[in-house]
Amino acid sequence: MPASGYGLCGGGGPPGPITRPLGSVTRTSLPLGAPLFSGLKTTVTLSPGLSVLLFQPVLDDPVGYLSGAGHDKRVLFGAFLELLLIISNIGTAVVIVPIMRRQLEDLSIGYVTARIVESTFILVGILAMLAIATLRQQNAGAAEATVAYTLAAIKDWTFILGPGFMVGWGNGLILGYMMYRTQLVPRAWTWLGLVGGPLIILSGTIVMFGGGHPSGSLQGFATIPEAAWELFLGVYCTIWGFRRDAPILARDAQLSG
Repeated sequence: MPASGYGLCGGGGPPGPITRPLGSVTRTSLPLGAPLFSGLKTTVTLSPGLSVLLFQPVLDDPVGYLSGAGHDKRVLFGAFLELLLIISNIGTAVVIVPIMRRQLEDLSIGYVTARIVESTFILVGILAMLAIATLRQQNAGAAEATVAYTLAAIKDWTFILGPGFMVGWGNGLILGYMMYRTQLVPRAWTWLGLVGGPLIILSGTIVMFGGGHPSGSLQGFATIPEAAWELFLGVYCTIWGFRRDAPILARDAQLSG
């Protein structure tokens, strides 16, 4: 049966016995740590950190932003950070899924799907903010205020449904459970994702039904375990790599022996 790749550029045929030595697997954890760590940095600062500082003044008063001096560079910088977040989502999936699919193929597909949906919401939010910035430079006529408030509302909802909800499913529950099952990292730490994911889902649902503000204290506290989970993954995988004694890598250890 053909070998299946699992590096950054891994692809190959269908899942099957992997004949590459164990060393190549542990080296995969180094590029894994970078996108996860970068994703943490961007996520923690944007949700609800820098996103509040960069976007909230515009979202609170989009008409005032259009008629005032504006903060175009602030909006553009925030959009750039969220693009980095999307890249981080892609990088994380590219590295993790080829390994996980050997044991948990269905969940691996679910993880990729959750990341795609999350990234789609983020991208729509980016477009909404860039559209508001464009409106400030061009006259949209009598409907300008209505358009600005509509775009601001779209941005608020993309935050609620993306980082404020889907992250709990993909990066929290699914990734946490896959790491728990495969034991690629110490199991005790995976509970940060298994607990943090539902907290984000719950807080996002409450906010969705009007129980709080998208960047308020409720979601701020609810994201702490998830942020700690992402921080742990980034640091652990970058410094130590995957656990060599993980059952999912046992076959590689036997082949390399």
